Parts: sequence; C-alpha cells; structure tokens
Amino acid sequence: MAAKPPSFSPSRTTCASLLRELQMIWDEIGESDNDRDNMLLQLEQDCLDIYHRRVEETRKHKADMYQWLADAEAQAANIVSSLGESTVLPRTLNINYMAFHVVEIERPRGKGTLKQQIATMRPILEDLRSKKDDRIKEFLKIKSQISQICDEIAGCGQYKSVTESDVNQSDLTAKKLGELKSHLQELQNEKILRQQKVKSHISTISELTVVMSIDFGKTLNEIHPSLGDSLKGTLQSISNDTLARLTGVIHSLKREKQQRLQKIQELGKSLVDLWDLMETPTEEQKAFSHITRLISASVDEVATHGCLSAEVIEQVEGEVLRLNVVKASKMKDLVFKRQNELEEIYRGVHMDVESESARQILTGLIESGNIDLSDLLQSMDDKIRQAKEQALSRRDILDRTEKWKFAAEEEKWLDEYERDENRYSAVRGAHKNLKRAEKARILVSKIPSMVENLTAKVKVWEMEKGISFLYEKVPLLNRLDEYTIHRQLREEEKRKNREQKRLQEQAAVEQEALFGSRSATKKPLGQSNNANTIAGTPTGRRLLGPSGRHGTSAGKERRESGRMNSIIPVNYVALPKDDSVSRGN
Repeated sequence: MAAKPPSFSPSRTTCASLLRELQMIWDEIGESDNDRDNMLLQLEQDCLDIYHRRVEETRKHKADMYQWLADAEAQAANIVSSLGESTVLPRTLNINYMAFHVVEIERPRGKGTLKQQIATMRPILEDLRSKKDDRIKEFLKIKSQISQICDEIAGCGQYKSVTESDVNQSDLTAKKLGELKSHLQELQNEKILRQQKVKSHISTISELTVVMSIDFGKTLNEIHPSLGDSLKGTLQSISNDTLARLTGVIHSLKREKQQRLQKIQELGKSLVDLWDLMETPTEEQKAFSHITRLISASVDEVATHGCLSAEVIEQVEGEVLRLNVVKASKMKDLVFKRQNELEEIYRGVHMDVESESARQILTGLIESGNIDLSDLLQSMDDKIRQAKEQALSRRDILDRTEKWKFAAEEEKWLDEYERDENRYSAVRGAHKNLKRAEKARILVSKIPSMVENLTAKVKVWEMEKGISFLYEKVPLLNRLDEYTIHRQLREEEKRKNREQKRLQEQAAVEQEALFGSRSATKKPLGQSNNANTIAGTPTGRRLLGPSGRHGTSAGKERRESGRMNSIIPVNYVALPKDDSVSRGN
C-alpha cells in the first residue's frame, strides 16, 4: 500500500508555494547556488529566532503564573492570620493553624495545570479579601462612633474622620473587635447620662425663663449654639464646658427671679396703699390682682407664665406713677396724644417736625396753669386737621419723589456694577445681577423725564401754596437741581473716560503697527533658504547660528512667526535635495 503524502497545514502549504515562487524568481534573476543556499540558511535562522522568542515568552508567562500563585498564597495566609479565624480552604492549599495564627502553608505539586491551580486559587483569594474588607468596615464604623463620642465629650467643634490608615490591619480578630465594641458601649452610656443632664438643665432653664419672659432660645444659644438648634434635629453639646455653663446660667436665673419677685412685692404694696388712699373702685383694682397675689408668695411658689417679666414690672411701675399724678396726667396724656398724632402725620409726609421743642412748650403751658386745657386741645385738633389737608396735597409729589429716589439708587448701583471687571464671570448670583442691570438700565433711561415732571409738579405746588416744598428739612427743588448737576458731571466724566480709552487703544494699535513694520524690515524671515539661494543672496549668520535661532525675545518670535505664516503657503512642502535629484534622473 502506497504511503500517503504528508499533509501540510495551510501555513506549510503557503511556505512551500512561496519557496517555489522564490526559486522561480531566482531562476529568472540568475542567482547562483551559493547565494541561494545562503538565503535559505538565513530564512531558516530567522525562523529559529522566532521560535526562540516564542519559547522565551511562554517561559516568562509560566514564571509569572508561578509568581502569582506564590503571591496569592502569601496574601491569603496574611489575611487569614489578620482575621484570626479558621477558614476551610480547598485542597490546593495545606494550611495548619495554632492559636489563630498560620504556622505553615504548602502548595501541592502536580495537582492540575497552572491555569487550573490559578482558577482554583482566585475565588479563594477574592473571598478572603471580601471578608477582610467587611471586617475593616466594621472596625471603621465602630472607631468612627468612638471618635465622634470622644469629640462630643471633649467639646471639639469638628469631628475627626477615621480612615483605613487608623485601623491596624494586622489585627482584625473578633477579639479585638469585641474590645472596641465594649469601649463603644461604655462611651454610649456616658453620652446618655450627659444627655439626660443637659435635658434636665434645659428643662429648669425653660421653667425660669417662662416665668420671667426671657428669650429661652437666645439664652441657650449664648451657652452653646447646638442647644438652641436642638429643635431642628442637630446634636446637642454634652461637653464639660457646656454642662458647667448650664449650671451657671441656672444659678443666675434663680437670683434674677428672687430679685424680680422682691421688686414686684414692693410695687404691689405701693399699689395697695395708693388704692386705699384714693379709694379706687374694686373693678379698677382687678386689673392688677395678679400683682397683689404675689405679695405673700415664696420664690418656689411662683410659676405662672410671664408673672415676673420686665413688661409686668414696667406696667406696675407705670400704674404707680399714674396713680401719683392721676388728675394732671389724664389731661396731660390727652394733649401729648394729640401731639403724637400731629408728629406722625408730619413724619409720614417728610415734613419738618420740631418734636422736642413742641413738647417742651406744651409742658410749660400745662405746668404754668395760665391756659385752659380745653382750648389747648381744640387748638391741637385744628393743627391736626390742617396737617392732614397739607399731607393730602403732598401725596402725589411724595410718591413721585420715592420713585425718583429708587431710580437714583438703581443708577448708582448700575454705575458700580459696570465698573466691576468680573461682572460677567460665572459666579453664584451673576444671572440675577444681569437681570437687575437690564431693569436698572430701563429705569435709568426714564430718570430725566421723571426729574422734569417732578420739578414741574413741585413748582405748581409752590405757586399754589406760596411756600417752598420741603422734603426732610430741605427744599425739594434744590435737591433736584443738585442731582441734575451732579448727573451731568458724571455723564461728562464718563464721556471723557470713554474718549481717553479710545485714544489709548488707538495709540496702542498705531504703536503695534509701527513695531511690526520695523521688525519686518530688519528680518525678512518670510523668505526660505531655497529662495535665498536662487536669488543669490547668502543667508546671514544670525539666522543660521544657534544664537540667531534662540536669542530673540518671546514677543518678537510671536510676531515673526505670524509674518512667516502669512508669507509661506499653507501647502508648502520642503523636499530633500537627494530625492529631487533622483527623481530628475
């Protein structure tokens, strides 16, 4: 039976066909046998080199796999040691334990290929890493809680964050974790006791402040801001300093309560004496019955809301004064009530009010007894009626004045805003300023007409009334004239600044054009070396030497590079001389 010809792979068949083609080419060229043998030997050597490289690469890959297995087994041993727990591993590893520490790790030989061993080891290592990460997270959680409670007790304003570097990763045993949990429990118990003390102190302060109508939240904020914000869900301070401050405030409030009670008891006794002396009806006395009940009360018995407030004390003091001068004070109060009403009308329309002198005159008239108080009241009523009529006639002008003042304020803001170099930068609130500027420009454009109309209105009013229209003790026309002049000056100043800026920019452009033309005259860098050779002009040494290439300044280089780019065509390509000569040949 004839032997079958050896079957060749596609690569072998390709090599054979290429070898035949190479033989045919050599035949056509006429290569000698020696040259052919040398070439074939070179091809065989190249093939051997390729095989050698592939063998070396495969050998290195094998060494890397062995190294990975060794590293993985060492890492697994370290993790198991740090966790301090017996972990069941597959037969690819042989680990013996003693007192939660790894004594020996052996890698079995000949139990599967390297890929199989790596495939077996990889999930084991990942599982151990996952357990280690979970244990580290437990440590971090407990340490963070411990650190936070310690900072709260110490009164630190900012809590120190705990990172993985703060965890001893060589000791992640359950025993160590249990010790940390015990420490945390002790701190939590201490925190609960302190919170109870703070809560008790706050309750006492609340009772004392309620009785005296003192701002409870403000009192707590002065001790520590966190106490006042406790209703918002923030943590309360439990530091030693906070507890000491709470105790001190409680003592201070108790002393204040004692002093206020004594003062009210003295005022209550004075009230009873005055009532008896003036035979005051019982119905009038009922308004201050809550004061008379405190005359015989002790400090601990007083707990009614606001019964010792500063307002209550002021009311009792005022009642005592009222009873001392009841007849004269009634009439006097009525006169000054009219005066207050008159002053409010004048202030409401920005008219001049000499409050102090008017009150002194009224007081002198009343105390002198030379005037009938009824006539005085009638005179006050006439003044109030006249003031209301005048205020009504001024209302339209005042409304226009307020609009003008608002527009002037917006104009001032717009000037400051436009002087800001960073007004278009992307900062928070910039879009709001842009919208406001748009509205302000519209409003400012209306100011001339607003001033003109307001001036006309004021002049008509002054002609009708025959007096100057005063606005906060100053004639309004004077204010409008001053504003108009000041605005014209500001517009002229803006115009001059714009003109000066335009001249500066024009001078800068002319200066730049002048320097650019000089540089182009001195250094015609737009001409290439080939162009110089063709024209017969030798290239200067400054352009060929290193100092000529690097000695110029950065500004000149930018200008010269710009001129070169404008002279040299975009599609210019410098070809080597040898290549061009060979092409010509």
